[in-house]
Amino acid sequence: MSLTTVVIGGASGIGQACAADLVAHGHTVVVADLVPPTGGIAVDVTDEAGVAALFDQVLADHGSFDGVVNCAGVSTLGAVVDHDAAEFRRVVDVCLTGAFLVLKHAGSRVADGGSLITLSSLNGRQPGGGLVAYCSAKAGVNMLTQVAALELAARGIRVNSVAPGLVVTPLTAPAMDIPGIEDDYLENTPLGRSGEPSEIAAALRFLLGDESRWITGESLDINGGAHLKRYPDLQAHVMKAFG
Repeated sequence: MSLTTVVIGGASGIGQACAADLVAHGHTVVVADLVPPTGGIAVDVTDEAGVAALFDQVLADHGSFDGVVNCAGVSTLGAVVDHDAAEFRRVVDVCLTGAFLVLKHAGSRVADGGSLITLSSLNGRQPGGGLVAYCSAKAGVNMLTQVAALELAARGIRVNSVAPGLVVTPLTAPAMDIPGIEDDYLENTPLGRSGEPSEIAAALRFLLGDESRWITGESLDINGGAHLKRYPDLQAHVMKAFG
């Protein structure tokens, strides 16, 4: 039986890899993004009316849907004591409030027994200097996941998050261009390498499928063991590079 799955943030990076992987494994995939590919749907996860309209359109086009993967995210760099408040709100609005809005409107429309997944991060459990907005938002995603899992379990709906470590994507590429940062990541990753978008996509597909039917409220770490060590000092590398 083909599953219909909505992939938000599916135009690039992990979301794009996820959409391609699901299509290859027989899913009917609806891709949504700020600037969607041809045939996709435009959505801004911070706009509640737009998020609701996305899922209403999916229902109108497909009759029902079975799963959602929300990969929408942004980040910024700045110390707590001089962080711009508007920039903090922007990151939290996309990464946390957006995740809430997706779960709110997907959760009321997804088929019973469905699966809802939000992309979290290693930073949901491991602090990184200069990442106060992103770390706070992703930690919030992990708790949001647990609360939603409790509330939606009566309908058999599973709610999980996936928390990657270093995966080079358009979101992380600018940081990787700063000398020393990627080496610092890898020195603190026991398996000694960064992840591939396809590896995250495979985990997302598992959590969407029947094999994971007894998993809910979980944040799945996929980071090569990086949570066992320390997070790189991004601020120190930025200061060394730019003064």
